[in-house]
Amino acid sequence: MAALTVTVDTTACCAAGRCAATEPGLFDQHPETGTVVLLNPTPPPALHASARLCADLCPCGAITVEEH
Repeated sequence: MAALTVTVDTTACCAAGRCAATEPGLFDQHPETGTVVLLNPTPPPALHASARLCADLCPCGAITVEEH
């Protein structure tokens, strides 16, 4: 299985919270700003589908998933 790397752009984040609501094992929100907090930039294979979904759901395009 391919390795996956997740990155977030906190300056692009609009704090919608879809990522944290969809996959709380991978994303959280900053308690003061509400912006995305990435919990694991190299998630295990069990979270790959969720990482991709969160990137697709992000209304700001703040989440990038790279497979290698």
